Amino acid sequence: MPDLDVQQKPSDGAPAGAASGSRLSRLRRLVLGGPKDLEDPSLYHRMSLIAVLAWVGLGADGLSSSCYGPEEAFRALGAHTYLAVFLAMAMAMTVFIISRAYKLLIEHFPIGGGYVVATKLLGPAAGVVSGSALLVDYVLTIAISVASGGDALFSFLPADWLPHKLTIEIAVVILLMLMNLRGVKESVTVLFPIFSVFVLTHVLVVVWGIATSASRIPQLYSETSEGLRGGVHSLGAFGLFWLFLRAYCMGGGTYTGIEAVSNGVSIMREPKVATAQRTMTYMAVSLAFTAGGLLLCYMLMGIHPVEGQTMNAVLLQRLAGGLHLGPLNFGHLFVIVSLLSETLLLFVAAQT
Repeated sequence: MPDLDVQQKPSDGAPAGAASGSRLSRLRRLVLGGPKDLEDPSLYHRMSLIAVLAWVGLGADGLSSSCYGPEEAFRALGAHTYLAVFLAMAMAMTVFIISRAYKLLIEHFPIGGGYVVATKLLGPAAGVVSGSALLVDYVLTIAISVASGGDALFSFLPADWLPHKLTIEIAVVILLMLMNLRGVKESVTVLFPIFSVFVLTHVLVVVWGIATSASRIPQLYSETSEGLRGGVHSLGAFGLFWLFLRAYCMGGGTYTGIEAVSNGVSIMREPKVATAQRTMTYMAVSLAFTAGGLLLCYMLMGIHPVEGQTMNAVLLQRLAGGLHLGPLNFGHLFVIVSLLSETLLLFVAAQT
């Protein structure tokens, strides 16, 4: 008869520490994912990204810039909001020029852009400077994206929650780190629904905002002409141009993230160059349309900054806040979904 005072071992005869190690192994697999067979010839094909998924994973950084770049540019115009028409055109044109330049870089440097290009064309010293600048850019991208996502989130959350804003933002950074440890393909798959909701809601907002204000377009032409004459009279031609240039520079955050596609060619599906260039086209069109369209909507609908809210939140409230579908406040639900998609996309941009 067995001695009942003797501690029983696991049934497989393994030491007690093995069970603990097994639990740790399961936790690691849950967080990091399963092991990859590096000798599997199909591994790269399964982990590489087609153009649409690359647009989601790498384009999120660029597209999310439309949540804060146009707002900063519009705020810098002050009372001269009639300049927003020209600002929207300049912003869209800049996006297409930058994306065209990166398409050429992708073609000539299929191994990836960034500091590699500077090193090969300008020398090692320029490459070190470019690489250092890129590291600073990554840090600032994470800080700006997460902070802007927090602003969007707290545009509809109760003011009592504001003291927890920094804690939430730190938790988001940690969560994104864990997602990246699982791998690019896995994180992109999770983010696809967020990206899709953002694109659908913001395309609808831009089209809706411009369509509802279409009757004001003749009046807008007149107001713009009068505003230009008044601006030249009060500030002078150079002063008005300087104001426009300052607003354009303040909206420079709109163009951050476009380089991500060029830097990420190595994770593209073959043929890499064609896939990367197609991804760049998707990013350029979506960013130019969203950023330029939001600027026009601010001007057409007379949107002004409101304390504690982003201008996109104010625009959404103006457009949809009062819509009801029977007893359901459909408009308020649409506003929350749109702002939540902005919040999550901005958080995703830090992942890029």
